[in-house]
Amino acid sequence: MTSLRRTKIVATLGPASNDLEMLKKMITAGLDVVRLNFSHGTASDHENRVNLVREAAKACGKEIGVLADLQGPKIRISKFRHEKINLKENDLFILDASLASDNGDTQQVGIDYKDLPNDVKSGDILLLDDGRLVFEVKSVTGERISCQVKIGGVLSNNKGINRQGGGLSAKALTDKDKADLKTAVKLGADYIAISFPRSADDIHEARKLIQEAGGDCGIVAKIERTEAITAIDEIIKASDAVMVARGDLGVEIGDAELPAVQKHIINRARALDKAVITATQMMESMIFNAIPTRAEVFDVANAVLDGTDAVMLSAETATGNHPDIVIAAMARICHTAEKQKLTQVSRHRVECEFQHVDEAIAMATMYTANHFNIRTIIALTESGSTPLWMSRIRSGIPIYGLTSSIKTERKMTLYRGVYSIGFNIDTTKDINQQAIQILLNKNIVNIGDHVIITRGDILGQHGGTNTMKIVQVEKK
Repeated sequence: MTSLRRTKIVATLGPASNDLEMLKKMITAGLDVVRLNFSHGTASDHENRVNLVREAAKACGKEIGVLADLQGPKIRISKFRHEKINLKENDLFILDASLASDNGDTQQVGIDYKDLPNDVKSGDILLLDDGRLVFEVKSVTGERISCQVKIGGVLSNNKGINRQGGGLSAKALTDKDKADLKTAVKLGADYIAISFPRSADDIHEARKLIQEAGGDCGIVAKIERTEAITAIDEIIKASDAVMVARGDLGVEIGDAELPAVQKHIINRARALDKAVITATQMMESMIFNAIPTRAEVFDVANAVLDGTDAVMLSAETATGNHPDIVIAAMARICHTAEKQKLTQVSRHRVECEFQHVDEAIAMATMYTANHFNIRTIIALTESGSTPLWMSRIRSGIPIYGLTSSIKTERKMTLYRGVYSIGFNIDTTKDINQQAIQILLNKNIVNIGDHVIITRGDILGQHGGTNTMKIVQVEKK
């Protein structure tokens, strides 16, 4: 049996991937979850993309998860009269919250985030355009922030502003986000990503809004603020998954700090039994090129070795020249990195007590599987919790989550080493044999293989897994 890639691939949709045939190629190449970037496009655009994804997934015989990524508070400059200016070191420049949105010139520009003058003080360092330009705040008078340019360059319309070290008070959920959240629920998104959360309270607010909209989408907390690092455990516990969003995070904390922080977030997410996505510039050169740089290969492989559940592509698949080729390259890197013994050995929660019966079954299953000749694990699941717990244990053994819930099937597309299969149970027949037969029909197992089956006494009950059984595959 050919080994399966365990690390999942998330790809952002855009003009380069709005085509049904291209989506089929992307799925065939290894796509698991699509990302809808709500910073761009209309509700109608996103609806069309979801419909295309569902159609392509059906044609390929594979469920694909949908992640709706909310824009969050975009702290940006406004526009210039002539689109861009060139600033030099030691130039004086003013960020003016009262200036008209399209009236910027070589001396000043407006800002979209009107509370910025209240959030900064003399001596603060402001980083514009992902840190390409650096300003030092000299004084704040009313709505005007007077700055001295420390590192200059070309500054064009609508570029982002970060405060070095964080500390901006902008709320995670804007009015636009709240409207987009309702759209995402209506479109049946499996996950909704919350941008720039500062604390668990932002996640709780988002979950309340999702429930009020009639949804049960999983929440992905995007870690991109300095404050979020301080509150990382609380944010992880409140979420269903986290994303190491290395763009804005790297600007706030400094690029040199990113590798250690990435490893820390991945470790904490796995320790707290939540999924984690590593994102931003993973295969950036492949926006134009047909092969990645060696540095990009190492970046993706290191995230896999750290234990990330998923790696994410942004512009590479949204606007790049060949979305399917970049996915195939990323899949190849992940699969090869997973051959390392490090990815298959775990001491996760060896000395911990478990809080739930199904959690205990999941941990016992993985211990047994890693110490016995088990071909695969079959988890009959309603919510997907048991396969998620199993996937926190490093192992080379595939976990098949069999479920009657299409939403659970799609949510499991994000979990490392978990492969979801729709399973409609015939209660007049032996359930274990039905599950095994599905895997036999798909050539996943062979006669004579040992498999572990986990299930509950009462089928269809959330959190009801209470049984682990080792079964040898036999002829009917």
